[in-house]
Amino acid sequence: MRIAIVGAGTVGTAVAVRWLGAGHTITAVAGRDATRERAARWLPGVDVVAIDDVAIGAEVVVLGVPDDALPDVVATLAGRIDAGTWALHLSGAVGLDVFEPLERARVRALALHPLQTFPDVAGAIEALPDAAIAVTARDDDGSAVGEGLARDLGGRPFSLADEDRPLYHAAAVFASNYLVAVSGAALALFEAAGVPSAADAMHPLQAATLANVRRLGPQHALTGPAVRGDAGTIERNLDAVAVAAPGLVPAYVTLCGAAMDVAGERLPEERRRAVEEVLDRWR
Repeated sequence: MRIAIVGAGTVGTAVAVRWLGAGHTITAVAGRDATRERAARWLPGVDVVAIDDVAIGAEVVVLGVPDDALPDVVATLAGRIDAGTWALHLSGAVGLDVFEPLERARVRALALHPLQTFPDVAGAIEALPDAAIAVTARDDDGSAVGEGLARDLGGRPFSLADEDRPLYHAAAVFASNYLVAVSGAALALFEAAGVPSAADAMHPLQAATLANVRRLGPQHALTGPAVRGDAGTIERNLDAVAVAAPGLVPAYVTLCGAAMDVAGERLPEERRRAVEEVLDRWR
């Protein structure tokens, strides 16, 4: 297919590179100065054009712009994409309704979202193969096009209902973004405790934990004071965190409650109550 990219950021550039490798043609890219720089490095020979011209000759116009920018970009493209062309965005949270100004002109709407983290272009290109990729379309034709494009990225497509996209994306935020945030908190506490090479020391623990989640599921992979109902340890933890990093106390309290919910029936009710009494004192 002939594919144009609007916003060749990290993900937009990576999918373009993968689609080129699968035999598609990247007709043009449009975006800000950073887009021009990325295109020169990763998509040599591909024209960088004004957004008004990016859709010329394209069968698919891919929007790789930030979520909040999508409505403005769609408005800019209205009247500049031929009927029958596919407009595709890469947002996980935004639905197809953002394309309403284009769909009025019989442009066809699609959304693809790789369930993967992409901190840089090189890492994104490497991470796309075997990633699950959410495909949202209006009809069977759209699903077929979306699934084909997902497979050409090396991914494993699955159908995601339009109304479920915000919930799906919230799950992805928990799985990735908040995992990084919690890792940052843990690293700060390890360093405050004087653990040498704290990041290196922490990595095997986290790797084993994620492997256990995959092997056993969250409930049975869970270890530690929350699943044991060890109220005394939790009190000591909170005392120490309050001294070393008081801003992390609310996060500890909230996550401890969440961990008890994951533990479910593994945590006896009387021990849950003992932990709740501790947490209540810190809320």
